[in-house]
Amino acid sequence: MKHKNDLKINIENKPKKVKGDNIFKRIIIVLILILLCVFILNKAKNYIIEKTANEMNLIINNRNVTEDLKHPIINENGIIYVSMDDIENYFDKYIHIEEDINEIVTTYDKQIASIGFETNKLTLNGSTKKVQAHAIEKDEVIYLPISEMQEVYNVEMAVSDKNITLDSLDRKQVKAYTKSNLSVKWKADIFSKTVDKVKKGDVLIAIEDVDKGWTRVRTQSGEVGYVKTSKLTNYTTVRDDFVEEKQIEGKVNMFWDYYSKYVKCPDRTGQVIEGVNVVSPSFFYIDDEGVFQDKVGDAGKQYIEWAHSNGYKVWPMVQNDEAGIKPTSTILNSYAKRQELIEKIVEVCVEYQLDGINIDFEYMYEADKDKFSRFIIELEPRLNEIGAVLSVDVTAPDGDPNWSLCYDRNVIGHVADYIVFMAYDQYGNSSTKPGTTAGYNWVETNVKKFIDNEDVEPSKIILGMPMYTRQWTIDSNGEIDGRGVVSMLNTKIPNNVEKQWDEDLKQYYIEYKSGSDTIKMWIEDGTSIAAKVSLVTKYGLAGTSCWRKDMETSNIWSVINTELTKAEQNLSETE
Repeated sequence: MKHKNDLKINIENKPKKVKGDNIFKRIIIVLILILLCVFILNKAKNYIIEKTANEMNLIINNRNVTEDLKHPIINENGIIYVSMDDIENYFDKYIHIEEDINEIVTTYDKQIASIGFETNKLTLNGSTKKVQAHAIEKDEVIYLPISEMQEVYNVEMAVSDKNITLDSLDRKQVKAYTKSNLSVKWKADIFSKTVDKVKKGDVLIAIEDVDKGWTRVRTQSGEVGYVKTSKLTNYTTVRDDFVEEKQIEGKVNMFWDYYSKYVKCPDRTGQVIEGVNVVSPSFFYIDDEGVFQDKVGDAGKQYIEWAHSNGYKVWPMVQNDEAGIKPTSTILNSYAKRQELIEKIVEVCVEYQLDGINIDFEYMYEADKDKFSRFIIELEPRLNEIGAVLSVDVTAPDGDPNWSLCYDRNVIGHVADYIVFMAYDQYGNSSTKPGTTAGYNWVETNVKKFIDNEDVEPSKIILGMPMYTRQWTIDSNGEIDGRGVVSMLNTKIPNNVEKQWDEDLKQYYIEYKSGSDTIKMWIEDGTSIAAKVSLVTKYGLAGTSCWRKDMETSNIWSVINTELTKAEQNLSETE
């Protein structure tokens, strides 16, 4: 038997815990806890419950946009409604209610449609058809029945219990089959939550491959998630991305071919113009009754044949100069009249196999600026439908309300294929002092305004240049006695008059006496034109156009072609 004192001795002699060991163990435990927290936090995002989990989801081109919608989706008796605000955001930024007819007018690519609030009908590109629903207003929000408007926005719709998918028919789509039963993950991670389960042999939309052997997919129920790439087989391309071919490869080299309504179209048989790829004859105009007039005739048909035989595209002008400001305003302010004019334009494009249209509406009320924009917005899809180009002529950004402020250059530049800056007259008929028709510095300043202030894409801007100048006559009292237009071809410089170069304007200036009068001219020639065309390279513009044919000297086409070739070479080098 052990003695009590022996027990005491044994206890006292037992090794004591080292303080350092306790600290080390604590450190290990803390590190494990930290690593565990990091792991949990890293994986927690895979289990976050989406805000829209209990809502009807909208998936557009494989992206769930539900959280970004301004208003919820409505499913009413199988009709799917999307708010007008969200249609504006995702499909048509120019959608609006046309008060004239109390209908919503919307455009998209090759379609213009209108739908009302009472009758189940949809007007699409001029044809009316019955549909299952109309626009509605709920809680002061306007909704459109998008399930009835799939053709308008060129989409394919699928509806499941909680997902609505809209696939653009001009976008690539690839399908694949599953090799086995799979859990579709919210993230490309095996620890992620499961958003859907699929069975062996199910068809998935293969959206894209991602890192570490995962593929982003969409299931038949509309859920978007990730599966292992190795679990997919038999990839099939349902459709490829639609790539629209540009009508003009390279820079536009165009001229306007103007002749009055009393004159036949010029006979250009046998003519070949260096570098030109677009011609714009004055085939069409609006008369003083606001009626569209066609003056093509047999001479015009021969002109089209001549142009096409030389490889030139034909974009005839539609002018309003005969109509004047009031009839133009009447047309622009009526939806029905705008559509009537658009229908006429489409008809002549088809009849004469035209490649495009050049809208040359000048001198309009500033108050009609938005209505002119509406005309362009509504015309563009109809021309897209037949493969015709839309170009629109505009003046410099600052100036007279009815001459300059009547254009919304931002909208026109966004909607039309090309916006043509008529870079003239810097000094013209209304000027109180003599000056150049188009000085380089003035032209460049306004080009920069188009790009910087009006936010127009440079690649859409065609620079219009004058093939003329003005002969300013100043009498002995210093008053302007004449502002006569003189073509480049007919510009004569007296033998005893010396040309003076103006570096800012990049053109020559002459001044001489004629009796008691003083003659002043700012010369347009190959040198001044070359300087202006160089802006195409400097700012990446779409090209040039000349007003007008037969006013130029014979060397001009070579000058323009040389400069535009430089611009194309510069573009290819930067690409």
